Amino acid sequence: MARPLVGILASNHLAEDSYEVQMVGQRTIEAVGQVAGCMPLLIPGLPESVDIADLVATLDGLVLPGARANVHPAYYGEELTEAHGVMDEARDALGQPLIRALIERGVPIFGLCRGIQEMNVAFGGTLWTEVGDLPGRHRHRMPAGCKDPDIIFELREHVRLRPGGAVARIVGAENIITNSLHGQAIRDPGERVIVEGWAADGTIEAISIRGAQSFAIGVQWHPEHDAASDPPSRALFQAFGDAAREVQARRQSIAA
Repeated sequence: MARPLVGILASNHLAEDSYEVQMVGQRTIEAVGQVAGCMPLLIPGLPESVDIADLVATLDGLVLPGARANVHPAYYGEELTEAHGVMDEARDALGQPLIRALIERGVPIFGLCRGIQEMNVAFGGTLWTEVGDLPGRHRHRMPAGCKDPDIIFELREHVRLRPGGAVARIVGAENIITNSLHGQAIRDPGERVIVEGWAADGTIEAISIRGAQSFAIGVQWHPEHDAASDPPSRALFQAFGDAAREVQARRQSIAA
């Protein structure tokens, strides 16, 4: 039987400093294919080239991966400033309505880093521009100028999970250690957003979506980096894959 089809939303990238491409990190593709056990399909963040209705009718799941660009502040009622950083307006224009459409259809969604922010904004939430500048918070970014992946993705962020919550149930623990590579973070949770985890400084690190009929989880870290061997990361991707298989089976039963 064919594996469930899972879309991975790509981001704009300037290759060789000269031409635009759509990019997804290889670790994300491997996590979907090898740990979740699904067929990864890269979705270009180009709303003029991709039809949301076609995606809703086709996908068994969606991963929203991290990216350099931030969610455009216009989606949560702020003016764009230099402090907001780089934007990817095309990805936002596709991703925001696609998130809501898939949630309503009961298709699983897994948001990674930028992805948790996209999910929060899609349901009316807001973001901090740089959480490390807030009183009492620490910097959640990777070491400046570092090129060593083992250091960049080192497990250094202690995250407390909501007892009995969606994420805690999946990983089988209420305290985990994750990597930390972000500047922006959730400020005000969206209307349907349930906070599932916090860093030691109170920064929101995990969410789920209230009323979702399937897996609908966002995490502020990068579980794709070590998805095969890090127990919490593996558990999350396996649960996401199981949810995608349930959607695939549902589609097939309807078609039969």
